Amino acid sequence: MSHSSLASGPLPTIPPLLALALRPLPLLPLQLVLGGFLERILRRNPGLLDRLGHRRARFGIKPTDLPFAFIVEAAPARLSVVRELPSGLDACVSASLANLLALVEGRVDGDALMFSRQLGIEGDMEAVLALRNAIDDARLDLAAELASLFGPLGEPARRSFEHARDRLTGASRERT
Repeated sequence: MSHSSLASGPLPTIPPLLALALRPLPLLPLQLVLGGFLERILRRNPGLLDRLGHRRARFGIKPTDLPFAFIVEAAPARLSVVRELPSGLDACVSASLANLLALVEGRVDGDALMFSRQLGIEGDMEAVLALRNAIDDARLDLAAELASLFGPLGEPARRSFEHARDRLTGASRERT
C-alpha cells in the first residue's frame, strides 16, 4: 500500500477556539491513551525504535496548533504529554497536527515542509534523521493501528479514522 500525495498548499490547522477549549483539559488521560497506543504500535513494529541508533534519545514533538506537546523517549520507550517542552531534549520537531500526522504516515515530504517553514527542527539533526528513517521504514498506517484496538468493529472504525484523517490532511489513500 502506498500513500497518495497531499493536495498542494498548507494543511488545515486546529481552529484556535478549539485549541483554547482544550487548554484546561487534564493531560493524564491523553497521556495514558497515547502511551498505550505507542506501546501497541511498538509491539506491532518491534524494530521501530531499534533503528534509531540513538537508544537514549528524547524527542520533543510540538503540534503548533494545540496547547500541549509530546516527549517521546526511545529507551525505554515512553510518551509523555506536557504543556510546554522542557529544555535538555535531544531534538524538537514542531508543525501543525495535520502535518505531523502526514509526516508519520509518509504523506508529505519533510524537506519540503522544512523549507516552506511549516516544519521546525531544533537540536540533534542526526537523531531527527534517524527518527525519520525509522518511521519511514515502518510505513505506519495510523488508521489501521487505531482500528486494531476495536476488534470485530475494526473495519468500520478504520474507515471512520481514514475519513477523518483524509479530511484533516486533504488526501485520500491509494489502494494497491
